[in-house]
Amino acid sequence: MQSRLLFLALVVALCVVGFYLNSYQADIYRKLLLWIALGIGFNFLFGICGQVAFSHFAFYGLGAYWIVIALFQFHLPLPVAVLIGIALAGVVALLIAIPSTRLEGPYLALATLALAQLFHLGIVSGRDFTGGDTGVGGYRLPDILGFQVTGPWYTACLVLLCAGTYVLLNRIDRSWFGRACRAVRDNQAAAQAMGVNVPLTKVIAFTLTSVLASVAGFFYAFVDNLVAPGAFSLENMFILLFMIIVGGSGRQLGAVIGVIILYAAPFFIEPLIGHFHFMAFGALVVVLIIFQPKGLVALLDTALARVNGVAKKGAQP
Repeated sequence: MQSRLLFLALVVALCVVGFYLNSYQADIYRKLLLWIALGIGFNFLFGICGQVAFSHFAFYGLGAYWIVIALFQFHLPLPVAVLIGIALAGVVALLIAIPSTRLEGPYLALATLALAQLFHLGIVSGRDFTGGDTGVGGYRLPDILGFQVTGPWYTACLVLLCAGTYVLLNRIDRSWFGRACRAVRDNQAAAQAMGVNVPLTKVIAFTLTSVLASVAGFFYAFVDNLVAPGAFSLENMFILLFMIIVGGSGRQLGAVIGVIILYAAPFFIEPLIGHFHFMAFGALVVVLIIFQPKGLVALLDTALARVNGVAKKGAQP
């Protein structure tokens, strides 16, 4: 009960923060929240289920482009556009996952890599619908129940997106399905011997996380009221992968820590060394992987263990 109240207080505090930021700070904060939502979802797929996939940003882009096209070219109502978008992401994910997860080796990684490239080519080539290289802009989120959700109120929606994604995947991780995912990650043969349907488990995990990435894309579309190919590049996919590894693969808190640290790092490194900040960023990632293979969340675990140890010693008569 106490942990739930603390979590609720944290969510409220993160929503309130949005009301005290200027436009530049609010833009950074909103995009950080979206990266956190993506990181939590990808951590479940990669860290908990053990699937290496490179399509997370493709589904993120699919959600963003779909919601804009559905609302402003097909003129669908927002709830209908959202439901169709979720179904579309689920169908595409199933078409990729069902054949790929039944094969041995890195076939899912290769299939999702091809999907990411095809998606990028598709949005660049589909000028009538996607705007090509320049993307689509000049729109705004339709009123919801008569209210215009903008500014800090929209930031609060992004906080709720992160919180909802975290709670949902944390509950699933603690369920029988989460245990099945971890068993598949650790040893597929042993998991199958214990009665786990390995292909089905992989398909469900991939589809679920892909749909969640698309839902995050719905929200991204109205952060800058612009969707363009650059935001969904393969480069961002690799950065997300590094974030999960650095933070602590397999731990949802680790995913959050990794996203925050590596998202914020360029803002501090670039003013110091200029255009060489990408090299420094890469070196930082390598150093953290070598010297802290369990991720930064392990340092937090160690610190908390020491604090608890000191508290227990102090409580002894």
